[in-house]
Parts: sequence; C-alpha cells; structure tokens
Amino acid sequence: MEPPSPPSPSPPRPSTQTPAAAALREDCWSEDATHTLIEAWGDRYLDLNRGNLRQRHWQEVAAAVNARHATSASSKSFRSDSQCKNRIDTLKKKYKIEKAKATDFNSTTTGASAAYVSAWPFFASLDSLLGSSFPKPSTAVPRRSTPPWNLSTPIPVGPRTHKRPAPSPAIVSFFRRNFTATAAEEDGDGSGSSSKEEKEVGKIGYRELAQAIERFGEIYERVEGAKQKQMMELEKQRMQFTKDLECHRMQLLLETQVQLQKIKRARRQCQNGYS
Repeated sequence: MEPPSPPSPSPPRPSTQTPAAAALREDCWSEDATHTLIEAWGDRYLDLNRGNLRQRHWQEVAAAVNARHATSASSKSFRSDSQCKNRIDTLKKKYKIEKAKATDFNSTTTGASAAYVSAWPFFASLDSLLGSSFPKPSTAVPRRSTPPWNLSTPIPVGPRTHKRPAPSPAIVSFFRRNFTATAAEEDGDGSGSSSKEEKEVGKIGYRELAQAIERFGEIYERVEGAKQKQMMELEKQRMQFTKDLECHRMQLLLETQVQLQKIKRARRQCQNGYS
C-alpha cells in the first residue's frame, strides 16, 4: 500500500492592488507631516519673494520634514525632495478648488455675516501664503452688454476708388421722353381728387425734373461731342505725323542712293584713269 502523497501547496493569490494604489500608500502624508511641509516650504517661499524654489531649497524642505517625522532613512516616512515638491503641487491644486468655492459663495451671498468656511485643514495655512495671488471678487454691478452696433449711428463708408460711369445717350433720351410725356399728361389731366394747389405743385415738380434731365442730357452730349472731336483731332495728328515720318524716311533713302551712285562713279573714273 502506497503512502499518501503530501498535499501540493496552493498557488499564491494574485495581488489585486494596483501599482498606483501601492505608491499612494507608500507616499501617504499624515496631517502633521503636511503641516510641517507647508511651514518649511512657506518660509522659503516668502524668503524668495513668493518665487519658485530651486532644488537645494526643496532638499532643505525635505530635511526639515524628515527631521521631525522620519524614523530612519529606509522607512516609508522618509521624504525626498521630489516627493515634497509633488505634495506641494497637489496641495496647490486642492487650494485653488477651495478658493474658487469660497469666492463664488462670497460673491453670491449678500449677508454680511455669511462667509464660506472650508473644512479642509490646510486651507488657512495655504491661504495666508497664496491668497494674495488670487484676484478678489468684484462687487460692482455688472454693466449691461451693449449691442455691437447702433442702428442710429451712420455706418462709415470707405472712399470710392472708381468713378461712376456716365449714362449712355440712349438712357438719357429714354428718361427725357418719359418725364416729358408724364409732365404733359399732368398738364392736360383736369380730373382727380387732389386740390388745384397740389396739382400745380406736382406739375411744377415734374416740369423742373424734366428740365433738369434735359439739361443733364445736353451737357452729356456736349461732353461726348467734345471728347469725340478731340479724339478725331488726335487721330489726324497721328496720321500726319506718320505721313511726315514716312516721307522723311523715303527722302533719306533717295539721298543715300544718290550718294552711293556718286561714289561708284568716282571709283570707276579713278580705275579708268590708272589703266
């Protein structure tokens, strides 16, 4: 009969603790150690005129915390300069949240005796160090926002860079005919509900408008006629200049040919004389 085999050891259970939770427990700060940290950091923070601490300053802060709360260099209560700096950064973030709550509460509460009291044990210490860097809530009544524009204010218009072209003679003639016909109809129309004075005023208005349109058309025609006449004169001068230039060129060509013929004739006479 075989002896019973010894029971196999059960495998170890996997740890359900995450690395972040383990690190949080190892880096857990007590309330006394946090007060000591704030005190050591605050002294140097004020000495530097509320400036940032350097590495040697953080080392001094860590030494002050370890001198009171660390039992040995290998214990979990021993703090490095990086741990102290990270702890202060975390406290600053928490303080900003609590400060915002206090600011909102005090700005919305009208009672003089009502004031926000934070239950966070480090708020008072950090507020004495960081409170001056936060803006105070404004008690002034907010102004009503004005619209981006005012309908009664004229809208500025930039200068025009191009002149408006003049109307064509056909358009001027069309308006002249229409206003003249309208004025004639008003002159011959004796019926209507309006009084004689209103009719007379209307007739005068139409007549003056028709005369103004007619004068404008005459001025435009004169300007266009002068412009065309000037263009014709310029064209005549250009043609005359081209003609004179061509004649001068032909004259120079003939004179050059005559001179060449004279030179050739003189050379031939010289050659015949020598021969």
